[in-house]
Amino acid sequence: MGETMNIQEYLTGSVENIMKSAARVALTNPVQSIFMARFALAVRAASEKRLNLEKAGEHVPAFLIASITSRCNLHCAGCYARAVHSCEDKEPVMQLSAEEWDHIFEDAEEMGISFILLAGGEPMMRRDVIEKAGSRQRIMFPIFTNGTLVDDTYIKTLKKSRNLVPIFSIEGKQKQTDSRRGEGVYGRVFDAMDEMQQEKLLFGASVTVTKDNLREITSDVFIKSLEERDCKALFFVEFVPMSPELESLAPEDKEREYLIQRIKEIRNQHPNMLFLSFPGDEKSSGGCIAAGRGFFHINSHGGAEPCPFSPYSDVNVRDTSLKEALQSGLFAILRDSGTLTEDHAGGCVLYEKRDKVESYFAATK
Repeated sequence: MGETMNIQEYLTGSVENIMKSAARVALTNPVQSIFMARFALAVRAASEKRLNLEKAGEHVPAFLIASITSRCNLHCAGCYARAVHSCEDKEPVMQLSAEEWDHIFEDAEEMGISFILLAGGEPMMRRDVIEKAGSRQRIMFPIFTNGTLVDDTYIKTLKKSRNLVPIFSIEGKQKQTDSRRGEGVYGRVFDAMDEMQQEKLLFGASVTVTKDNLREITSDVFIKSLEERDCKALFFVEFVPMSPELESLAPEDKEREYLIQRIKEIRNQHPNMLFLSFPGDEKSSGGCIAAGRGFFHINSHGGAEPCPFSPYSDVNVRDTSLKEALQSGLFAILRDSGTLTEDHAGGCVLYEKRDKVESYFAATK
């Protein structure tokens, strides 16, 4: 699959590049520049913590994905969260409280986890949790949001807590975005981006990669449109079909190879932006990095899962520490069995091999 890439090293280097870029505009944005300098130091300190734990026989990933709510104000076509019923319109029951999430964030900080991706549902529906996250300045919290709930109050929160970084979900141009996310969503997202730029706030974007939009979302025109708005990160998330009728949209080997090569070019052409691909970068890192190899997922009820696309949990963080949750029986089986590094046709090995994952899950009961 080509040369091996250490995602953590790339991410750390990108943070430092963004920090240097911020330093060049320190006269106009000194607060952001100071935060990035401090956070770069925090990333190095966290890496040292994880290295020491590794020497002691405990592997701790740099990333955690936290789905802080099961609610969402949109109904996007092909949404995986609704397909696996982790996102519903009914009133949430037994969701983790803001205080419980804060305890998870505290555990993560002590373990050396540097990046906690806030997801949902729509995470901005949990302002209470996001404010707790904002107080944990040694952790960067990318907030994967549809962008429709950004208001003056949120702008004030983001200005106060620079470790909160909205990652706006788009599908390419207006037609593609509105057809999947709803009429008018594209305009609202780009209005939010423009406001973020005006306030000199850090933000990024996330695109779901399909056969239909692959060329558009990797085009020079599209990347430039984001860079001109001071977008500092772009996540390429390969579409995982959650029903047979959507399988034709999923990238295959031809599209996947094109994406890998194109991202290499984009990284060289735009060194002041961060580009990550899921699961593309996982393949270049020796296989799927879920189940604690590179990240794991906490759902809105506290269940520790391999990843959002594999919603099986045999341990709940309400009952144990985050470090102990990493020792989940299911995680251990997935790592030790070789399932995470198996060959597979699609983009997500855990979804494609879900029958096997379900058998492992049953064995942990």
